[in-house]
Amino acid sequence: MSNTNRPVPGADQYYPINEPPIGTVLPQAAYPQNATVPKLFEPLTLRGVNFKNRIFVSPMCQYSSDNGHATDWHLVHLGGYATRGVGAICIEATSVVPEGRISPQDAGLWTDTQIAPLERIVKFAHAQGTVIGVQLAHAGRKASTLAPWVHLNAAKTHRASTWTAQKDEGGWPDEIVSASEIPYADQYPKPKSLTAEQLLGLDEAFVSAIERCKRIGFDFIEIHGAHGYLIHQFLSPLSNKRTDEFGGSLENRMRWPLRLVKKCREAWDKPLFVRISATDWAEFPEKSDDGVWKQWGIEQSKIFTGEMVKLGIDLLDCSTGGNWTHQKIPLFPGYQVQFAEAIKKAFPQLTVGTVGLITTPPDAESYLQDGKADVIFLARELIRTPHWPMVAAQQLQLAIKPANQYKRGWMQMLTPISRPDKDLRN
Repeated sequence: MSNTNRPVPGADQYYPINEPPIGTVLPQAAYPQNATVPKLFEPLTLRGVNFKNRIFVSPMCQYSSDNGHATDWHLVHLGGYATRGVGAICIEATSVVPEGRISPQDAGLWTDTQIAPLERIVKFAHAQGTVIGVQLAHAGRKASTLAPWVHLNAAKTHRASTWTAQKDEGGWPDEIVSASEIPYADQYPKPKSLTAEQLLGLDEAFVSAIERCKRIGFDFIEIHGAHGYLIHQFLSPLSNKRTDEFGGSLENRMRWPLRLVKKCREAWDKPLFVRISATDWAEFPEKSDDGVWKQWGIEQSKIFTGEMVKLGIDLLDCSTGGNWTHQKIPLFPGYQVQFAEAIKKAFPQLTVGTVGLITTPPDAESYLQDGKADVIFLARELIRTPHWPMVAAQQLQLAIKPANQYKRGWMQMLTPISRPDKDLRN
């Protein structure tokens, strides 16, 4: 065996190769504690793409893009997770059109100049043996908002009444669109109702973004249908009051979202995820006594999911909320797991992801062991603990591969049968 510090084959610059890949389970022959592998660290294969474990980085808006272009902030932020053992990374909500961004500093993929900075991130993740994808999105009536910390600062001065980014702040308050002319809240602009022709244009924008995803080299795509953004706005009777073929009945409210998913599936042959909000968390029942749907909820979510399963989606990423400004959410660890569990029970063959206030490895493992979900998406906990996969392995008494460059920080958890190398540098 060569003692050379070998490079990653085919990488665009020098990176030491990690064998086995970072975050994979080390051989039982050397690490007897690995006789039983927790579900969290079992590999997963979807459409030929191999995910080395079930810990996925959830999309996290960073409000740090330059006219939709990723920057070195994104390279460092996402690249750090690629070196720390996660099974997959999903890049933040990335708009297919400029006016679909949540904020003026949000990510985009509507022009070819946005390809190169994303390709750089993807190449780095791949060099570390990590699968990476992107969440394609349109914010609808929640577009053109201020970054959260900007809003908080503004609320202390003259802008306490609005979240909206004005034209002089790079916003587009006169170009907000939605299913219906209903603002998200009093502090938001009144949106314009999208026409059937405009919806066809959005279909084309998503497909064009997917073509760019192919050039970039993404391993999967997630369609953002959650959190009160445009797809969710069409699905929910709280935000969709249309009287045409795209509004009214559940079948009509699902019509455009399903058409879009179908076109995305036809354009993309790698894994396709869809994130939904399983409930609006409004203070009244999902359906009235006379059978009228009053808000979006788990029963409609199951129907919608069933239709997407027919279209060939590979993973349902189950979140909640974001479409009803008066939502009252009972927050507790794993508060959204119940919805993922309901989807999984209805569609046992579908890969289902869960997210939301999941912090401890034993809790995450229990959700998988109990069959409530197949994948754990983490966001805020990974911000707090970027090495969470290594911490999880340690708590679950498993030895996994750290990055060669970080191995010295994890020697106490790596206890092979024999370790002849006594060099303190290693």
